[in-house]
Amino acid sequence: MTTLHEERNVLGEQAPPHILVMEDDLNVAKGLEMVLTEEGYDVYLAGTGSLALEAFKKKRYDLLVADLRLPDMDGMEVIKKVKAEKPDTGVVVITGYGTAATAVEAMKLGAHDFLPKPFTEEQIKAAIGEALKEREEEPKEMAVPDVRAAEGRLIQKREVIQALNRTAEDKDFWRDVMENGPVALEAYQLSSEAKAAIASGDLKWINENVGELTQKQLMFIYKRLEREAW
Repeated sequence: MTTLHEERNVLGEQAPPHILVMEDDLNVAKGLEMVLTEEGYDVYLAGTGSLALEAFKKKRYDLLVADLRLPDMDGMEVIKKVKAEKPDTGVVVITGYGTAATAVEAMKLGAHDFLPKPFTEEQIKAAIGEALKEREEEPKEMAVPDVRAAEGRLIQKREVIQALNRTAEDKDFWRDVMENGPVALEAYQLSSEAKAAIASGDLKWINENVGELTQKQLMFIYKRLEREAW
């Protein structure tokens, strides 16, 4: 099968985007390397923040995929240093320990997206594709981003995923959402539209606003749709 990278070479197009994946979990890193290489990207792996910063000194990277928990330093510090020295570098954050506040901080530093683990192949490919597209379309003079709107988008996306993950892990919460709908979601920073989408199992809205879900996250949606069909 011909890859996007090979197709570009045949057509004489420019070199593919260079992506640095900063991830200390080797299985996750290798999985990302395989998925992104198949998409035609030039991928380099760095298992620590120090290695990532050293790599940026030696080569130009179009985008940084950044885990936040690293063995030697806080991933957010790496993002700060990279954006300070190479402000046109795109950033996609991946983490299993992030909070809404962390998502806001990452957005303020210039991150395009914030993906809680676990995420799907489609979610990471979409996030990277959108980040690279945004980077290419941005004028040479750094445009002032609509930080407030972007923060809201990232927070809501994360909150929807957290709520759906909880329905798979907490039977009492699952029952509460199933029986009481949006009222059971008051603890989450969600718009009324998002609460209604979760409570009703509106998969179309969720896919459009959050992206593809994992099987774990889909469990509640499927059960809700089954109940509606009865």
